[in-house]
Amino acid sequence: MNIYNIVAELCSLVIQSCTEDFFVRYSCFSIEEKRQIYKSVAEKIPCLFDNSDSQKIEIRPLSESDLTEAFFENLQTLSEELKNAGDFFAIVCLVQILDESLSSLLKAKIAEAQEDDFSVVLNTNREQTGIGLLPRCSCVWERKHRLAHSYNRMDNFLFNMLLMENSILGELIDKHFFLKSNLFPHFKKNRSLKIAATPLRLERNFEVLPYSEDKVQYFKIEYNEGDFETENELVWGKILSAAKNHADIIVFPEMLGNPTLADFVTQKIESLSESERDSLPSLIILPSFWQKKGNTVTILDKFGNLVCRQSKQNPFRAELGGRGYLEGIMQSLVVNIFHYEGIGRFAVLICKDFLTTKYMEQLMRCFKLTLIIVPSFSTGSYDFRQSFDLCAHDDCNVVWINTCAALEKGKEANFENIGYVRKRISRNDDEAQKLCKMPICDGAFSGKCEHDCLHYEVMGAV
Repeated sequence: MNIYNIVAELCSLVIQSCTEDFFVRYSCFSIEEKRQIYKSVAEKIPCLFDNSDSQKIEIRPLSESDLTEAFFENLQTLSEELKNAGDFFAIVCLVQILDESLSSLLKAKIAEAQEDDFSVVLNTNREQTGIGLLPRCSCVWERKHRLAHSYNRMDNFLFNMLLMENSILGELIDKHFFLKSNLFPHFKKNRSLKIAATPLRLERNFEVLPYSEDKVQYFKIEYNEGDFETENELVWGKILSAAKNHADIIVFPEMLGNPTLADFVTQKIESLSESERDSLPSLIILPSFWQKKGNTVTILDKFGNLVCRQSKQNPFRAELGGRGYLEGIMQSLVVNIFHYEGIGRFAVLICKDFLTTKYMEQLMRCFKLTLIIVPSFSTGSYDFRQSFDLCAHDDCNVVWINTCAALEKGKEANFENIGYVRKRISRNDDEAQKLCKMPICDGAFSGKCEHDCLHYEVMGAV
């Protein structure tokens, strides 16, 4: 049997049966009552507890050898008794016991998932229960009781399993990548993440073309057949500069890619020696490229492997000649979530995806994101800065990078800063540290681009 199926069934029952008030009251569950439940569970499933000290009832880590037929029979019997009695306090308590007892097995699941191209949920009954379960990676800047005072939900009480509710995810399709343990050597050593972000350049290499379809005005992007090699060399130079400064991730803005860039960078990486590859940023988030009704970011690792491609989901509405035009992209509905122990869970939200509050909060709440990376092509930063605080409230850091290529005459005041990093800080830190600014270069407003802008910011333990 699959123990995660049982956990999903119990969680689903509680979520469907209990109001928010139940979770409020459970957060103050009597210690004496909880001890009684522990004793009752220990009598029926003794291997869940350490019996070495008769004065204490301590949960012990389960191993594969503990998951016997007798174990599952006892667990099923106990679960049915609690369901029939409608004892939801005891059911949540049992789920918490299982969450803690499965900690070692879940770490092993993370190690297994790191060897796969992508991961599926641990339980096989997601469709029936509406619940998906994954191992939950810790994050050095995330509070243990994240949002326990703000949201009254089942997943407030789980720390080793990531509980994902289909009702929150909606029609989106989640794809999960547990990044290999050797991918972030600097982070493993320093417990901090260094991000490099670049606006790349002032020049645009595309045209915005309006068109009409089904009564709606749209725009599409058509790239100029220019000197792609020069553009590619500029991107590669930024990657090498970030490597010299020991950046863990480098992120480029939206729209400034081209059809040859990803292959060019991959070939460059493959031409390096092993030690040279090791020094590269662990993840390379290339500038997005608009093609075939899609606006897509390619994400490579430092070994030259394609990790995934993330498509923009929410079209931007532009004003052209005083009239509204919608970006002519089609939703793919696929959202890629990256997992790494100590960093937690992060995603790439392209420009308007981050500004679409419902979409952004869907991802944050469903996956408990700890980092959002936002490549952008925007004529202003105000709306992005307004959304940063929503993320800070959820212990989720944000890296936003714009490009000088989006600069329009008369809107120079919007470009004082070309990017920001919004970080969670401790209550004792200087408030000024929570919003880190990336100032635009002196020559941008006069049309002079030296192509040397590269900003760095570090986020670490709180």
